[in-house]
Amino acid sequence: MAAKLSGPGGGSKFDLGQNSDINVTPFVDVMLVLLIIFMVTAPLATLSIKLDLPPAQPANPNTKPKPPTIINLQQSGNIFVGTGDSTKASNLDALIPDVKNELAVHTNDTVFIRADKHVKYSRFMAVVNKLQDSGIYKIALILEDLSNET
Repeated sequence: MAAKLSGPGGGSKFDLGQNSDINVTPFVDVMLVLLIIFMVTAPLATLSIKLDLPPAQPANPNTKPKPPTIINLQQSGNIFVGTGDSTKASNLDALIPDVKNELAVHTNDTVFIRADKHVKYSRFMAVVNKLQDSGIYKIALILEDLSNET
């Protein structure tokens, strides 16, 4: 608690009133000491693990990336399987052999699925479940930005 050293006199010359102002100097001192302690100890707290990474190999400019296998689902219920250039009509029963043929030809293990806006969710999930039941777990979804369409 601080004492008031000047001001209008009370009862006597030696009577000191109470000062209600907070003295923040000790608080600032403690904060600066803690800041210095954390600045000194922070670099010591980081762990480093030495890794021997292999050198990066530049891609051969003559090789083209393998085209992905795409399954297109239409609102009418038609299913098309193929790459971006060539597709063939399929149905839910013949879907797995068609997809496996495409995967064998293009050696790309991810299957992309594109569906029309109004395809029923149950139809979409039937295709996904059929793929997963046959052991194809790398499934990606193709999303197209339709915000500019009217």
